[in-house]
Amino acid sequence: MPSDSPSQPLLRLGGVDKSFGAHQVLHGIDLELRAGEVVVLLGASGSGKSTLIRCVNRLETIDAGEILLDGVPMPLEGRELARMRAQVGMVFQSFNLFGHKTVLENITLAPVRVKGVPKERAIERAHELLARVGLADKAAAYPAQLSGGQQQRVAIARALAMEPRVLLFDEPTSALDPEMTNEVLDVMSELAREGMTMLVVTHEMGFARRVADRVVFIDAGRIVESAPPQDFFAGPRTDRAREFLSKILTH
Repeated sequence: MPSDSPSQPLLRLGGVDKSFGAHQVLHGIDLELRAGEVVVLLGASGSGKSTLIRCVNRLETIDAGEILLDGVPMPLEGRELARMRAQVGMVFQSFNLFGHKTVLENITLAPVRVKGVPKERAIERAHELLARVGLADKAAAYPAQLSGGQQQRVAIARALAMEPRVLLFDEPTSALDPEMTNEVLDVMSELAREGMTMLVVTHEMGFARRVADRVVFIDAGRIVESAPPQDFFAGPRTDRAREFLSKILTH
């Protein structure tokens, strides 16, 4: 069983480059997450945040560098990739639920098919997770019958059903109105308190201040600052980060 030893990061990116055609989106990204750590990625639109997070679980291939989970390189393809990807949960901006399946079916599908969890156990676990995200009464509903905030909480429950060691969030509240946003951020904050390792792309500065152990600021595909939130928000070291915060925090 892999150990979450304090001496070794749970997730490590080393020298990661990524281009789309002639446009290089990521330049030599070095980033580590330790078990139980919450890291928030901040940066302007187009800075490379979402591409970085999609590279972590191989939704995008990288051109150079390495990505390691508990010291083991992420495979490029095949069963080994599927096995390791199961340990890295992903919550998307647009929920990505199966519209023709019930909430319960959405949550149980991957544990049964990918991990071989017995169906009865998967159903039991799904009900536990729905209660955890405040949707115990929605198991039989279809996604179209839910609000955006409820759909995103189902998506979080679906990711948790795989018992991941790391959870990735790619702008999980950007499609939601303020009330729904708070519903989702409350669930994410609770996960952080429970010790879930999380890498989060978000524009929610309040969440970053309250919940992050570390804020990583990305500009033009490069990490330009990495600091505890209190330090980053009180005194960013670079002109680019100061400019970003002055625009974000005055609106």
